[in-house]
Amino acid sequence: MTDEPTCGQGLAEHSALPRKLAELVTALAANLHEHLPSLDGEDDAARAEQRAYESLIGKFRAIAGDLESVAAEMAGYRDLPMGRHDVQAMSRPEVGEAFAGFVRAEEELAALLAGGLERDRAMLAHMRG
Repeated sequence: MTDEPTCGQGLAEHSALPRKLAELVTALAANLHEHLPSLDGEDDAARAEQRAYESLIGKFRAIAGDLESVAAEMAGYRDLPMGRHDVQAMSRPEVGEAFAGFVRAEEELAALLAGGLERDRAMLAHMRG
């Protein structure tokens, strides 16, 4: 028996990403939902904003549900037995490039969240007076 991590363990470990994305998207939908009562139904622009938010809220909730489902499925593979791998196939440049693309996307998401976090913290502080 080996102590090497399995692909199933890797899937389970990475299930935190779609789970956290689901939380973020759910919170975004909740924020839009709570914004709705502030819109003046007598104003054309406010009604258009309301329609936009309602459309987005439904889509965000569906996306969040899908992300939660994927996260649960990934976590459920923790005990997936390690299958035999072709080391030569895993050494192809495309495999490394695919992983490099994932790492780049992680870096870009981290930067996006960091920049937005500063702005959103300032807005929250302003809202709280």
